Amino acid sequence: MSRRTTLLPSRPPIDPYIAALLGTVGLAALLPASGTAASVADGASTAAIALLFFLYGARLSTREALDGLKHWRLHLSVLAATFVVFPLLGLAAKGLVPAVLTPPLYSGLLFLCLVPSTVQSSIAFTSIARGNVPAAICAGSFSSLAGIVLTPLLAALLIGGGAGGFSADSLLKIVLQLLVPFLAGQLLRRWVGGFLVRRKKVLGYVDRGSILLVVYTAFSHGMVAGIWHQVTPARLGLLLLVEAVLLTVMLTLTWFGAQRLGFDRADGIAIQFAGSKKSLAAGLPMASVLFGAQASLAVLPLMLFHQMQLMVCAVIAKRRARDPEPGSAAAPPERATEAATASG
Repeated sequence: MSRRTTLLPSRPPIDPYIAALLGTVGLAALLPASGTAASVADGASTAAIALLFFLYGARLSTREALDGLKHWRLHLSVLAATFVVFPLLGLAAKGLVPAVLTPPLYSGLLFLCLVPSTVQSSIAFTSIARGNVPAAICAGSFSSLAGIVLTPLLAALLIGGGAGGFSADSLLKIVLQLLVPFLAGQLLRRWVGGFLVRRKKVLGYVDRGSILLVVYTAFSHGMVAGIWHQVTPARLGLLLLVEAVLLTVMLTLTWFGAQRLGFDRADGIAIQFAGSKKSLAAGLPMASVLFGAQASLAVLPLMLFHQMQLMVCAVIAKRRARDPEPGSAAAPPERATEAATASG
């Protein structure tokens, strides 16, 4: 079999973690937590969210982030795509309510547009496509860091009380559950960073298990409140169509926009992959804090978009890997696409 043939994906990269998330949704539908069990699940979910953001802070290398400032034009381009262009497209989608999207699904779609970019999958896809990997690392880190502050603020500004009941109490919860643990992780990174690096694989399971707990709690609230009666198969199909258009627009804008701004091929690849994707790992805990009992419908668009972006970007990365690169005779890398399906 030729090298060209092996570069083609043999099957769509279905993320096993998405299957676990869907299984958790199914468990919440069959056995939702209620009464005392719901109170216990809420407490455990709150602790899990705080742990997640503590680990995010402890893992983020401040030195790498500062070094990345040297490539500030690239990072500003990614941040603009993530926190300006995406939200503008989300606001434009309000014209689809109620004919295409119900108000709760639109709120979830708009929240999706406010979530920061991924880190792991942006790096993996950039590497497969032979792009600027250090830039992708810094861009993803900058986006995650900015999202700790920008996502809740933009949600409060653009979504408002109509979705999750944003109030001074909600903002206080955001600070206590997201920002304080993150800053604590940054402050303690000097002492716990080495420990986290040595136990990266185990802590990866902690990350994913915590998010599964958050999803179970959110969807349990949704089942008890009966909000799933608002979603029909036809509405889900229309939501997928809207998200496919959204992803196509962002992939196109980031690729050709990078070229118009004068970035070379390697930088353009990093901008496209970091600027067109959204982080499930960051978005799910944030939605749980911001939307409360309505979080189940709020995270549905994000869960669907996450799997869609993995499948589409895997194909694009493989094709980019076969593009001729002026001045380089290096063979395309043969990294497996599974590396890109890590939670992020």
